[in-house]
Amino acid sequence: MEKTIPIKNLSKSMTIKKKSSFIQEIRKNHLLYLLTLPAILLIFVFAYLPIFGIVIAFQDYNPIKGIFGSDFVGFKNFRFFLESNEIFKVLFNTVFLNLLFIMCGTIVSVSIAVMFSELKSKKFKVITQTMVTLPNFLSWTVVAMIISVFFTYQGGILNKILNTFGFESVAFFNEAAYWPFFLVCIKIWHGAGFGSIVYLAAISGINPEIYESAGMDGASRWDKIWHITLPLLKPTVILLLLLAVGGIFYGDIGMIYAIVGKNALLYPTTDVIDTYVYRALTDLGDISMSAAVGFFQSVVGFVLVVAANQITRKLSNDSALY
Repeated sequence: MEKTIPIKNLSKSMTIKKKSSFIQEIRKNHLLYLLTLPAILLIFVFAYLPIFGIVIAFQDYNPIKGIFGSDFVGFKNFRFFLESNEIFKVLFNTVFLNLLFIMCGTIVSVSIAVMFSELKSKKFKVITQTMVTLPNFLSWTVVAMIISVFFTYQGGILNKILNTFGFESVAFFNEAAYWPFFLVCIKIWHGAGFGSIVYLAAISGINPEIYESAGMDGASRWDKIWHITLPLLKPTVILLLLLAVGGIFYGDIGMIYAIVGKNALLYPTTDVIDTYVYRALTDLGDISMSAAVGFFQSVVGFVLVVAANQITRKLSNDSALY
């Protein structure tokens, strides 16, 4: 009769094999793992260790008493934001602006990448690619100074152009309705060129034989873009969109606060969660309330990523994160 191996012994043997294979992998590629060690330590120190600070969101935090000495207050800190009169306006502005940033930025970045892939002159490609990616390296403070030169009521470049065509000057920094459009344009100018690098790398990884065979069948350059390049870019676009969805409740405080500042006239369309909490933190000095809002943003972002990933799995399983 054949001997049956007990389940416990089978599981032990499997764990031993896994350990031995893991040790062999480390020994074989130990130099590669040493190269990744600084990045792993960096992520661990700045991404995982601070997770312990979430407890501040449920405390009446006192810097003198510290985390272990401060009193727990439960969900009291969340009431500061959730019961605010401006919560719906702030939430709407955050989601609305981020949706515009994500959708318009993705479209422009993909378009730039496709255009660069179609350029034949290497010198012209290098020059134009440098010009397009250069704004990304400008700080938002510098960008805000440039914006003030363009949109100032008296002497602003945009108002001078309007006056040239017979229109009256517009006080742009007093009109909140214009700024969603302005912020989207500024965001695209600042980051779309740099964002196209990822898509350009994905295009360069496409097998050139596919284009050659399509050309032999009589496909034009537009046909190749529409039927080859864009469909093969679809997994990359979906992946980046999924990652962007996780931050949809995070306003770009660096951009908005640098440009808008404390101009209350522009708050109806530009005030996002981060700027609202920042003002509350500077005015009230309550660290626990800002930590509670940050925890709220993280939880909502996690839920959105999971939900978007589940939808993606149903539509295109190969494009999902997991």
